[in-house]
Amino acid sequence: MRDYQRIAAAVAPCADRRAAMQSVVDALWGGLHDAGVSWVGFYMMDAAAGQMILGPRRDKPACSPIGLHGVCGQCCRGGLAIVVRDVRELGDNYVACDPRDRSEVVIPLFDDGDGCWGVLDLDSHEVGAFDDRDVAGLERVLNRAGFRTRP
Repeated sequence: MRDYQRIAAAVAPCADRRAAMQSVVDALWGGLHDAGVSWVGFYMMDAAAGQMILGPRRDKPACSPIGLHGVCGQCCRGGLAIVVRDVRELGDNYVACDPRDRSEVVIPLFDDGDGCWGVLDLDSHEVGAFDDRDVAGLERVLNRAGFRTRP
C-alpha cells in the first residue's frame, strides 16, 4: 500500500505554482518510484492552441505538447480524475510517450475561476497499478501543496 500520508507531509504549500508543482513531483517520485510508478508529472492546458504542455516531471522528459484527445486532455476538459487500468484498451485515445506504460491515473487541477488549468499524471508499467485509493491519496498530496482538485 502506498503511504500518501507520509508523502503529503513532505510537501509544503508554496505560493509559486511551478515551485509547488516541482515539490509535489519530487515528493511523489521519492515515495512512489519503488512502488510501481514509472513517471510522474504535470501537464498544463494551452486552451488557445488546443493542447497541453509538459511541466515539472520525474524521471524523464515526456511528450509535449499533447493533444486534448488523450487521457490528460479528457481529464482536464471533463474535470474528473481518471484511472486507466490498461492503457492499451484506449486505442487512439491514448498518447503513448513510453511504450512500456500500461496504466495511468490523472487528477485535474482548478484555478479560482473553477476552470481546469492542468493535470497531475502518473504512469506505471504494470496493468491495474492505480485505483480510487490512489486518487484520494494524490488529491491529499495536491491539496497539501495548495492545489485545488475540485471545482
